[in-house]
Amino acid sequence: MVRFSVCFWICAAASLVSAQTTLLPAGFSSSDQPITAKQRADWFALNTFGPESLTGGVISAGWGTLFNKPSEYGPHWEGFGKRYGMRLTGVSVSNAMEASIGAIWGEDPRYRRSRSESFKGRVGHVVKTTFLAENRHGQLMPAYARYIAISGSNFISNAWRPDSEATAGNAAFRTLLGFVGRMSSNAFQEFWPDVRHRFSHQEGATQLLPTTKKLPPPASDQNH
Repeated sequence: MVRFSVCFWICAAASLVSAQTTLLPAGFSSSDQPITAKQRADWFALNTFGPESLTGGVISAGWGTLFNKPSEYGPHWEGFGKRYGMRLTGVSVSNAMEASIGAIWGEDPRYRRSRSESFKGRVGHVVKTTFLAENRHGQLMPAYARYIAISGSNFISNAWRPDSEATAGNAAFRTLLGFVGRMSSNAFQEFWPDVRHRFSHQEGATQLLPTTKKLPPPASDQNH
């Protein structure tokens, strides 16, 4: 039953995104066009198996192993592997649900950086787009597919979680953490390019600094 549930949502994501088509004319810029089937599949792959997701899995599994939560897995490398696999399975199901269900009404799961130049405006955009998403017309709407995916995947995962975590209360708490995680991911995508650009700019400026060379004395001084 567990394997069937995971396979079902991953297969549903693949079938629905493959059936999606883009209807806007070629004159639109790529940023104004609705998400395509390939872009939806790329989003699923990147947010499931990309560096940010895999690194988050290491941190999550490491934290759980450090405090031995859940205790059924134990505070050792085998327990770390089980926690990492559990987290990856949950992320896979959640992303598959969001990509496939959202494809039905054109909900775009991707994060678009804010056009505001103020820090307050950008932070507000990070928070707002945790709960809102663009539709196929580029208008913000409640991210219904995300609501279903994050909450649904956490309650579904009770079927294969250890008994100490397979409760409605724990599933509700994991749902809350899921939205906190999405907000953190939005913040990373919003501000990290600026941080990276600033550091690369400073490094380039350091490399371009002129070097002072000790010049030989004038010929007249050498004659004395």
